[in-house]
This record gives sequence, C-alpha cells and structure tokens, in this order.
Amino acid sequence: MRFLKTLACGAAACAMMAGTANAEISDNAVKIGLLTDMTGTYSDIAGPGAIAAAQMAIDDVGGKVAGKPVVLLTADHQNKPDIASNKAREWIDVEKVDVFAELVTTSVALAVNAIAKQANKISLVSGTASSRITNQDCFPGGVHWTYDTYAMAVGTGKAVVAEGGKSWFFLTADYAFGQNLQDDVAKVVKANGGEVKGAVKHPFPAQDFSSFLLQAQGSGAQVIGLANAGADTTNAIKSAAEFGITQGGQKLAGLLVFLSDIHSLGLQNAQGLMLTTGFYWDMDEKTREWSKRFQAKTGKMPTMVQAGVYSSLMHYFKAVEATGSDDTATVMKKMKETKVEDFFARNGRIREDGRMVHDMYLAQVKKPAESKGPWDYYKIVRTIPAEEAFTPLAESQCPMVKK
Repeated sequence: MRFLKTLACGAAACAMMAGTANAEISDNAVKIGLLTDMTGTYSDIAGPGAIAAAQMAIDDVGGKVAGKPVVLLTADHQNKPDIASNKAREWIDVEKVDVFAELVTTSVALAVNAIAKQANKISLVSGTASSRITNQDCFPGGVHWTYDTYAMAVGTGKAVVAEGGKSWFFLTADYAFGQNLQDDVAKVVKANGGEVKGAVKHPFPAQDFSSFLLQAQGSGAQVIGLANAGADTTNAIKSAAEFGITQGGQKLAGLLVFLSDIHSLGLQNAQGLMLTTGFYWDMDEKTREWSKRFQAKTGKMPTMVQAGVYSSLMHYFKAVEATGSDDTATVMKKMKETKVEDFFARNGRIREDGRMVHDMYLAQVKKPAESKGPWDYYKIVRTIPAEEAFTPLAESQCPMVKK
C-alpha cells in the first residue's frame, strides 16, 4: 500500500522560502518514506495516525522545504522485515527517498536501518522501542526519537520495585524488542534489590495467553512484567483479568503501554497502572493545541509514537531549510547542533549515537471517577530528566561514541 502526495505551499510559506529556491536538493524534491503497521498489532500506536502526523508536518511547512516540494510515500510493512526491506530498496532505487520515518517494530527498523546505512540515508525512528537502535546498531544517519526500552526500564521498572514489587516474572514477545525490554527491566529490578524468578516467551503476535499466564501465576512472583506492546499487551491484561491473577495478589506491570491501549482497555480495567511515556496530550497548552488538531484529523488523541513522527520530521525539515540541502551528512550535522524544544520534547537534543534525549514521564492511569471525559486518562507522577531517562554515553555500545 502506498500513497504519493505532493502539496502546494501557501503564499506565506512560499514567500518565506523563496530565498532558498535554488537550494541543493537532490531530484528537486524532499522525499520521505514512511513505513508502518497499518492493520496489525501496532496499528493503533502508529499506523494511519503516524501517516496523519507526517501529513500535518508537511502541511505546516506549506508543502515545501528549501523551495522544493515535500513528497510523502507510505507503505504497510505488516510487521515483516522482508516486506519492509524490499519497499525500502525500491524507494531508494526508484523514488530516490531521502529519509525514512516511523518504523514501528524492532525487526523492521533494524532491517530498514541496515539499508539506510548502506545507501547513506537518514532514518527517523519513532515507533520502535529497542535500545539496540542507538547502541550496537547505530549508524551516522540513524536517529531514535521517541522512547526506548532503557527509558521504560528506568521509569516503570524502577517505580514498581520502589512500591514493593521485588520479585518478577516476565511475559515476553518473542523477538528482539521483547528480549531487549526484558533485559533492560531485569537489570533495573536487580540493581534496586529485586529478583527475577523466570520468564516465558510468547509468539508475536499472540492470540491466546492462557498457558503463558498460568506459568507466570505458578511462579509466585509478585509482579508479572509484560515485555510486549500494542494488542499483545491489551490481550494479556484482559486474559489476566479472566484468570483472576490480579485478584490473587499478583501485579501486572505494563512495560510499554500507550494511550491507545488504555482507551481500548477502559479505565475500569486499567486504573492504577503505572507506565512511562514520552508524551501526553494534556500536559500543557502546546500539547493540547497540537493534539486537538490531530484529533480533528483522525478522531483520536495521539500516542507518543504519532506525536514523535511529527516532531522528528519538523526537526528534519528545519535542518534542510537551514542548510538548503538534503545531503545526509550536512542535514545530520545541523540536526545534532540544534536543540529540540517543541510541543513534544522538553530539553531535547540528538547525541552522537543518534539518541534524541528528552524528558520522559512516569504516569499512573486514573480511576474512572477521576477522569473528566474521553482521553483524560493519565496523572503525571514524575518527570524523568533527559539525562536520566536514556542510556548514559559511558555505557553506550555505539562505535560512533568516543570514549
């Protein structure tokens, strides 16, 4: 599935950009290739909403950057790295794409990033969680924007242990993301005096969680850590309720939970859940203004992934505009020199490993009586400062980091 759209700029935007009309833009267009999950497990957290966010960014620059039209291509990768790889190669060879965007699903992001590295292109990852993206798999054009497994661990994992959840059993999606999330949270649990009693891997995606939950229940662990995301997380939580697991005294820790998941579960089922997020629509006037525009376009409030797609593309557009070029090295240099401070990010900057560090937030899901209406789901418990939220450079495995 692919949509190709070129937007004309408004008069004001054209006037602003007239001075860069002769910029060094390859193929006379700035081309974005957005790969996402349109109908599967991660379609609610990314999917059509990610495309809508990208289109909003294009509209907000008037359809042109550095005097050249912005072209958006989109495709459904179906959470399959081979499909994503084939489309990425086609877009590079035929469409001359300059930058990849979104890339939910770790296996997809790793596959596309390998192609982007070989072709010297930029990749703006928003949906994928794995901390591998800016560790052993970092590359000069790679940027990891929204969140990662390390941030989830130091947020949710640490908070649950502090509340007395000392013994853990993990229910883990059986691919790179799930294992990375389990590993990162297990380190935090142990470092804070907790223990890991075991883990079980489930297929991705999974429909029936009964056998896995029975193993988790039988472990006697105080906390069952859900090292999965999207529909897998919501299905696991619903199944756990059916098995009476929480009624039996065990706690569920959703290690990667999105606003769309809470909407699907309902506050009655999700109340009290602790989670870590990089963005919440109702934090201040800036977040509300952008989110209400998004809602008018999609009928939903944005997840952090969807907000991150917009933010990452706007930062990219600003760098192209400032340099008058879509050359990867030139644009990346400008992006790393420029602070990220917008409706999405506070205290944001792109480090040498490609990690965009910014403040993260520990949140708790409201009780039904506390909610003022649809989408009013979170209480922000704590701001996690940017430097605390992500892997310290001293611990980085990225070869681009000088030590």
